[in-house]
Amino acid sequence: MKIVAVTACPTGVAHTYMAQEALEKECQKRGYEIQVETQGSMGIENELEQDVIDEADVVILAVAIRIDGEERFEEKIDMGKVLQIEPADAIKHPSEVLDKAEKL
Repeated sequence: MKIVAVTACPTGVAHTYMAQEALEKECQKRGYEIQVETQGSMGIENELEQDVIDEADVVILAVAIRIDGEERFEEKIDMGKVLQIEPADAIKHPSEVLDKAEKL
């Protein structure tokens, strides 16, 4: 399974990167490919290219704020392939988040 994700929180520090790490670890356990873009105090890091988004099976938006470039995900939203959650959910329950993503 190929997954792309964006993590972002209001201060753009701890939760942004903790959510990234939790999702990456859970995907590694399951043998999934994941690329995570962070939008935090450092700006956008690891920016997802449109072709990478298009190839993904699912998009996880672990965000507590409006993100830049949200229009990149419109097609996946229309297809019902976007899971929007709070960063804290990704940190505390990454296995449940991926279980939900698998069902999309």
